[in-house]
Amino acid sequence: MSDASELSLDELRARRRELQQRDDAVSYVRRVAQGRADVARAELARRGTEGAPELTDELRHVLGDRLLGASDRPPRPADDFSDDPLADELDELCAARGFGRLAELEDGAVAELASALDAFEGEISDERHQLFAELDDLSEELVRRYREQQPSESTE
Repeated sequence: MSDASELSLDELRARRRELQQRDDAVSYVRRVAQGRADVARAELARRGTEGAPELTDELRHVLGDRLLGASDRPPRPADDFSDDPLADELDELCAARGFGRLAELEDGAVAELASALDAFEGEISDERHQLFAELDDLSEELVRRYREQQPSESTE
């Protein structure tokens, strides 16, 4: 992370846009990881309840807060981030641990899958916190410049 005060206004804006796009991708993958971990835990809970409906019947309830939950940041237009390297990493983790065969897995394997997904989500959360910190620094620098109306650079 460079010192925001050393960037030109155009560089500052470009870096901020770049970080916002990265945050969008990281946020998407984080929500998918959380949702998949929730599905794995719901499958374990379903197995422990006699006469429980199939998991597919409960998916809307299980994933409702992931799909409709509030964010710390204002929403931006959503892009498809399924080709992001983090999304690929998540897909590889799920494939290796049998997420696509969830109903066939032993309870211990489902619990390990949920734990691995939680750990992956935790790593992504750490990355998001770092992104937020740099975005906040860049935003503060933009606000400072707008307030000072630096004559050598125009504002949007």
